[in-house]
Amino acid sequence: MSATAGTKRAQRNRTRKPKFQADLAPFEDRIVRSLKEELQVSSNSDFMSDAVALFQWAVGERKRGHKIFSESTTGEKEVLVLPRLERVAPEAVLPHVNLDWNEKQLASLIDLTQGEPAQPSEALVKLMRG
Repeated sequence: MSATAGTKRAQRNRTRKPKFQADLAPFEDRIVRSLKEELQVSSNSDFMSDAVALFQWAVGERKRGHKIFSESTTGEKEVLVLPRLERVAPEAVLPHVNLDWNEKQLASLIDLTQGEPAQPSEALVKLMRG
């Protein structure tokens, strides 16, 4: 093999995009073709790129604990539940709270966290002993 042929092959390999192939059932193939026609997408590559972008967005939303739903013009909502998406959803949605601390409050918090732990009160000790 000549140096020129090796260089050309190396350049082709660098510019080659990863290939994706899927074995679809005939019904799924008809759905993909119908969607491509409805969305006016001519290539499988463009269709796949859009589908991946949509799925990536959905995964991000579920990771943040957001629900994904559609809303009709009358306000009726339908939540999307897709088992694969639910795998990435947090087990419990924790509330997000933004606290605006002033200097005095921050200083008090620092003192509290750096100080010795408080001893339990007699009432607490009695309660814990039953």
